[in-house]
Amino acid sequence: MKAFVLKEPGVVGWAQAPEPKLTPYGAIMEPVAMAPCSSDVHTVFGGGSRKAPNLVLGHECVARVVEVGEMVEDFRPGEVAAVPAITPDWRARGIQEHNFKHASAPFSGHQLGRSQPGVFSERFLVPDADTTLAKIPQGVSLEQALMCVDVVTTGFTGVENASIKFGDTVVIMGIGPVGLMAVAGAALKGASRILAVGSRPVCVERALEMGASEVLSYKDKDVTAQVLERTGGVGADSVIICGGGDEVFAQAVDMVRYGVGVVSNINYFGGTGSLPFPKFSGGRGMAGKTIRTELAEGGRVRIERILGMVEYGRIHPERLVTHCLKGFDKIEEALYLMRDKPKDLIKVMVTME
Repeated sequence: MKAFVLKEPGVVGWAQAPEPKLTPYGAIMEPVAMAPCSSDVHTVFGGGSRKAPNLVLGHECVARVVEVGEMVEDFRPGEVAAVPAITPDWRARGIQEHNFKHASAPFSGHQLGRSQPGVFSERFLVPDADTTLAKIPQGVSLEQALMCVDVVTTGFTGVENASIKFGDTVVIMGIGPVGLMAVAGAALKGASRILAVGSRPVCVERALEMGASEVLSYKDKDVTAQVLERTGGVGADSVIICGGGDEVFAQAVDMVRYGVGVVSNINYFGGTGSLPFPKFSGGRGMAGKTIRTELAEGGRVRIERILGMVEYGRIHPERLVTHCLKGFDKIEEALYLMRDKPKDLIKVMVTME
């Protein structure tokens, strides 16, 4: 079968991949709608750990069930389901320790397009259908469902780990698709003031639509100085890092409050080495600032709850989709769009013809 693969670092292309083998709890799926992620861009062009030769890429997908294993109870052939980007092995021992994302090994929850073939193929396997696939409510569109499987849950993970309280001032660093959903999530959590950091006009417009009080451009002036000016020198209650280079980690520590401030990171920092930690604003190690770093929440229950928020009009993730391409062979073009980020792009969706 045809698949879009990582041939070697920095090189992608089409290949003939083996057909997936059905497992007792699994489901063989065929894509209906897909989206390349910035994580796919990092996997291809950003280095990192070595990947298997001709690894099938992709982890954002809405797909149709082709065949189910004998132990599957809740899904049937022909049904269209949302496929979460994070697919923990819910039978792993570490799950009972509440280690939902790294139960068996680091990043074991992120399997698709990493430790097992991804979704950019004519067919792919979901090893445990009943605990992984998410039912899509009637009336929820393909665009909406597709954005929920990764972008929404990732942005919301950043919000949840920021411990936002009613009336808080929150800074969102980076307003790409994930940052925009962090803006929406912070508003839902009760933040009274949301300072979003970014500069691309299409993202600035969406950030204001989704609840940002103000958008700060890192091109105008040092971001930390802008936040401290607007908070009377106190800093923000929470800072959620959704994008940027290594320097944003130190900036987040600089601009969050002493004693009660929380830095929540869901950003991918490529390469090796260390992230900078500022001694002064870190109170020389005694500032009382909390730092949390997390992979997105995944699994069936999580995504179905988020889809319920779409169903009842609490969030509108379809606003992230600015480009729609038709045809399986458009995946390569979509990946390069995500890499090059034209000024009018937030997120690109590819639908099967």
